[in-house]
Amino acid sequence: MITTNFVNGSPNWLDLGTPDLEAAAAFYGGVLGWRFEPGGPETGGYGMFRLDGRSVAGGMTVTADQGAPAWTVYFHSADPDAVTKAAEQAGCTVLLQPMDVLDQGRMAILADPAGAAFGLWQPRRHTGFEHVTQDGGLNWLELYTPDVPAAKEFYGSVLGWGAFDVEFPGGSYTTVHPAGTDENGMFGGIVPLDGDPAGAGAGAHWTPYIHVPDVDAAARKAEELGGAVRSAPVGVPGVGRIATLADPAGAVFAVIKGDPDQ
Repeated sequence: MITTNFVNGSPNWLDLGTPDLEAAAAFYGGVLGWRFEPGGPETGGYGMFRLDGRSVAGGMTVTADQGAPAWTVYFHSADPDAVTKAAEQAGCTVLLQPMDVLDQGRMAILADPAGAAFGLWQPRRHTGFEHVTQDGGLNWLELYTPDVPAAKEFYGSVLGWGAFDVEFPGGSYTTVHPAGTDENGMFGGIVPLDGDPAGAGAGAHWTPYIHVPDVDAAARKAEELGGAVRSAPVGVPGVGRIATLADPAGAVFAVIKGDPDQ
């Protein structure tokens, strides 16, 4: 499960790039109950989404030439420079070379061999998530990719992830967990790209799942606030109820209400 006890390879941050931070703040406030706190001039406008005073994600303005609106997930790294070098050797593209972010930490942005973007974060003053798993917090991640075995091998070699398959009628689901943990540490899954017909045109990508008390209500609110429902709410046995949404700028995320027995 996703926790705030970060180890190498575990998800430790999430941020949104969007052309309109004010509109994004209103949308995510209405759908997820988040409050956006803009940073000072020294941050370039980068700010924090908070829930009850606890940080759950970041947000920044991006222009059209900087990239499409999107969420980026970051994984804990004690040495982003070494991981970046290893990732390059494994076929990764470096989108942003390792760099210090004031006194907050050190980061890099990469794209795996299939093109899915992700970040590395080495905490300093900014340690990462302060709230996860429960309502309003990151609860799960999914990587949609054209080659599940290749993705499993890449992330295993670069971030040290372990993986195991969960069998279900008609197939299996590949889950991942940080090195040194077992299946109880799983935080995400790797899914064939054609498993997300609505997003397949965007290529390989990561999708964050935010836990909510009512998936159907979140989907309705997203539409009311100018967003879209990419995949309608559906119950998944043994998992819970999920839906895939997009904010008004087009950044995609999912919501989930977990099965209390799982």
